[in-house]
Order: sequence, then structure tokens, then C-alpha cells
Amino acid sequence: MQEKIRTLIREYIQEYSTRKEIKTKWGEPIVNFADANDQMFRKLKEVVSSTHALPQDFLTDAQTVIAYFIPFSRDVVNSNRAGRYSSKQWARAYIETNELISNLNNYIKKKLAALNYQSSLIPATHNFDEDSLISDWSHRHVAYISGLGKFGLNNMLITDKGCCGRVASIVTNLKIEATARNNQEYCLYKSKGLCQKCVDNCVNDALKINSFDRHKCYEILLENDKLHSDLGLTDVCGKCSVNLPCSFINPVEKCYSYQESIV
Repeated sequence: MQEKIRTLIREYIQEYSTRKEIKTKWGEPIVNFADANDQMFRKLKEVVSSTHALPQDFLTDAQTVIAYFIPFSRDVVNSNRAGRYSSKQWARAYIETNELISNLNNYIKKKLAALNYQSSLIPATHNFDEDSLISDWSHRHVAYISGLGKFGLNNMLITDKGCCGRVASIVTNLKIEATARNNQEYCLYKSKGLCQKCVDNCVNDALKINSFDRHKCYEILLENDKLHSDLGLTDVCGKCSVNLPCSFINPVEKCYSYQESIV
């Protein structure tokens, strides 16, 4: 069943990217699975927020959380390397990828329903408290539990295909074997004390080595939203994800040092 779900997601994204109205290009997704009863979900109430949901809050008989990462193409990522504000291409990719995730999750839901299984749809974004700016369902943390990647110094999930893209998840009562997690760090700073380029890239002084001011971060997101208001709600930035050793790969796994890495 793992491979069937992976194929379904991969083929849907391939087909979606060929539609005339879609301008964004994506790489091949990574798809992992978490046991909905994994005790790490309860730990998110300590790590993220006391109000963070459990899979059973969406489906009382939840068995599996499907988590996937859709990487942006190099063109999208490289378009956002220069300047204080996010590129139009990066902002559009954010909008189009969120729409892709919404459509894809609906597609998965229908496919599972045809097999007499239920699933619960969770928005790709904008499911956070406006005061605390903390989500009650963190797709990145859920993906971490599934073994999809590890958190970098930039608070992004670094996968085997880097950190530039979008993470999504869906809860189902179909039992699928969970993907194994490993203990290796993917961030060069966390693993070797090398690289803090994401901190250097932060344009609003929100990201530090030992702290993160999410309200300062949100300020620049709103500035970008105003700049790209013609596209819709584009509260994005991405400067702490681009032009990094981990933008497209897991640099630790590839045995790249900070000095040798070329993005």
C-alpha cells in the first residue's frame, strides 16, 4: 500500500503540473507514513503547543498519517535568492502549491473512500492562531514524525530533497506500515557546527542561532503579501531556505561540507 500511495501522489503531481493555468514546476515528491498512535504525536503538545491536535481529533479511528514533501524546481528557488522581498515566482509557487495540495488531498480522500476508508482533510496553511502564530496542526512536525526529514537551524524541515518546497499531511483510518526514522541530523550546523547561512539570509532579523522571533518573521511575510497582492494571499518570504547547502539536498548525507557545498 505504501508504494500505491506514493505512485498515486507522484502521478497526480505530474499531471497537475501540465495544466495550462499552472506556471510552477515541482520535483518528484517524497512520501512517508506515520503510525497515528505514535507517542511522538502527544509530545507535540509540549514541543509545539498544548493545543496541538492528535490524529484522533480528526478521525477517532485514525491509523495512519500520510506526510509528503513537494520540492520546488530550481528555477523557483533560484528566483528568490536576491533582494529583501520574495520573488514573484516564489510567491506564485506558494499559491499554486497550496492549491495543488488541497486538490491532491481531495483526490486521495476519494481514492481511499472507494476502498471504504475514511480520511480527514487539513489545510496546507493558515490554520494557526493569529496571536501566537502557532498552528494546532504542524505539517512539518508531523512530517518529522513520519521520518520525512529533520529540522534545520532555519526551523524548516530538511528532507533528502532539501527544504525548499511545501509539506502536507492527511489522516486516514487505513493502516499503512510506518516509515522508519533515523537519528542523523540533516542540518550542517546541528551536525557539525558548520554553516549558519540561513541566519545570515534572514532579512528581518527574526532568526538567530539560539532564538526565533516569529512575530518579526510574520512582519516580512505581510510585507510580501502586500507586494504580491495581485496573486492572492502570499504571506511568504523564503530567504532562510534559498541559497543554502540544504536548499536542494540533505547536505550531511551527501557528505558535503559547508565550504564545498554549491547551491
